Amino acid sequence: MTTTGEFLELSTGQGNTIKVLKAMHPRARRLRLSVTSHGARVSYPRGTHPAEVYAFLRENSDWLQRKLVEMGIPKRVPPPLHAGVPTLIPLRGESTELTWHAGDYPRIEDRGGELRLYLPRPFTHALPIAQGLLSTFLETHMRRDLSRWIAHAAERLDAAPTGVRIKSLKSLWGSLDTHDRITLDLALALAPPAALRYVLVHEMCHLKVRSHSARFWACVDGVMPGYQAQRDWLREHGAILKAEMERLLAPAA
Repeated sequence: MTTTGEFLELSTGQGNTIKVLKAMHPRARRLRLSVTSHGARVSYPRGTHPAEVYAFLRENSDWLQRKLVEMGIPKRVPPPLHAGVPTLIPLRGESTELTWHAGDYPRIEDRGGELRLYLPRPFTHALPIAQGLLSTFLETHMRRDLSRWIAHAAERLDAAPTGVRIKSLKSLWGSLDTHDRITLDLALALAPPAALRYVLVHEMCHLKVRSHSARFWACVDGVMPGYQAQRDWLREHGAILKAEMERLLAPAA
């Protein structure tokens, strides 16, 4: 096991490497290991010797591997986006290559299976610009789909949201506030369109039923029959999508 910045790398008996975020917590009374959609984290009280943290992780490595598999979280943190370096990303459920090209002004082009980023050289300080282009591109394509689906669902429900916001969310896929405004996770741009539509329908049905009662799920099924397949898809692949979006938009180290 080695220390890498604020991460610990745990080597398993199967030859895998698990990255675990380490965090000292001033009010912690004991070592604690947790797994969320963003990966594994070990918190510990102030004054804990590093050897104690290492030993604690070794003792719980089998549990950690099981949890990561159950939640569909990659054992390795996806590599961050690097200026000038091509990378594969999911886009609308399909693998797409993101490439960098010299251009007189910043823009992004969809070539079908390839997203081309055009930026003035050198690319040294281009990462924030590229991330802004990518974020805007993803939101624009989401809104094109959403405009059609909102109209269809609103007709079925006789209700419509007062607005739709799109931004990166930590754990949720969507929410409906007290002013009937929907917020959707930008990571849904990476998912198959049907998964995005399911989340939209889910939140719009909350306009009629604010709980997750049987009446609510009947409402979802009435607007989108067979929604269960998309709900299950997000449960299985959602953690990977959120990790992918986080690494694409993470600030440069």
